[in-house]
Amino acid sequence: MTTFLDEFAQAPDLRYLNHAAVSPWPNRAAAAVTRFAQENVLLGARDYPDWMSLEQRLRERLARLLNAPSTDDVALVKNTSEALSFVAFGLPWQSGDQIVISDEEFPSNRIVWEALASQGVEVVQASLKGDDPEGSLLAACGPRTRLMSVSAVQFASGVRLDLQRLGAGCKQLNVLFCIDAIQQLGAQPFDVQRYQCDFAMADGHKWMLGPEGLGVFYVRSELRERLKLHEFGWHMLEHMGDYNRSTWEPAKSARRFECGSPNMLGAMALEASLSLLEEVGMDTVAALIAERVQWLQEGLGAIAGVKLHSPLNPARRGGIISFSIDGIDNQALWTTLMAQQVVCIPRGPGVRFSPHFYTEKRVITETIAIVASIAKP
Repeated sequence: MTTFLDEFAQAPDLRYLNHAAVSPWPNRAAAAVTRFAQENVLLGARDYPDWMSLEQRLRERLARLLNAPSTDDVALVKNTSEALSFVAFGLPWQSGDQIVISDEEFPSNRIVWEALASQGVEVVQASLKGDDPEGSLLAACGPRTRLMSVSAVQFASGVRLDLQRLGAGCKQLNVLFCIDAIQQLGAQPFDVQRYQCDFAMADGHKWMLGPEGLGVFYVRSELRERLKLHEFGWHMLEHMGDYNRSTWEPAKSARRFECGSPNMLGAMALEASLSLLEEVGMDTVAALIAERVQWLQEGLGAIAGVKLHSPLNPARRGGIISFSIDGIDNQALWTTLMAQQVVCIPRGPGVRFSPHFYTEKRVITETIAIVASIAKP
């Protein structure tokens, strides 16, 4: 762990607990971007083939992170919302079709489906309250349900869903299964094959420790050509690079969803960040995050007046713990914490903490002491 802690050069008085929003980069990502910038200054695009090789390495790392069968199943996209839109406006809908989501989704995984109302598509929200949220989601599926789209981990409460059970249930019901993986990918192991999902997407700027503006879109191979394309350009062609060809067809791979020039600057950073996660290993990353969330749960739970809003059951937790303090407005609580260099965010019913694998115990201990001082009457 000492070696990996050296990857993060945060200010010594900073207590960063906001990885579910935007993560700091590791040093190797900053170094990769610096090298790329210097190369552009000195050489321009002389070594463009090398850039393409790095982009391929990024695809390979993302495919391994998702356990996708092939890099052909992975597209590089601007963000989660873009990938969700590819699904929503790529599938053929009929008036009366239904889409099932939860009642705790981030707007990206709600608005995109509600935007289909003009086509007569209805969005059904299932409650995640109670002991069996998967049962509620599956029970909400009826004869008109075409697709279920859920977040792997809910952004406000931190509730983690049993994706394997949902995938098996959707397959049995003949319902397409879409996962917004942004709050799990890079924090816990993720497996598109075990989950039997049809689509999965995530941004790189949260748990994957990358920059904003670059994400991943997984599409099950049998469904790629069923999604109607709405963006076209030189990069999404099967014969990309053959500029004299007069006929064209979309790439057979998921590259068909990448219409134009890639975000090479972002690719440099994200590829470097993912190399760190691979070196640590996702099982280790998940265990270290779980340990830190447990420290927060125990410490916050021991403070009089603190109410926890995230699951106490470790099997239901991601990397998020949400809390509030009796008699203190969440916005005021957040402002006070930020003033004391505790970086966090108000979300849902409370303030959200989200440590990563490298978060030092000192940060947790100091943060709990600060919360205790705020809660003290």
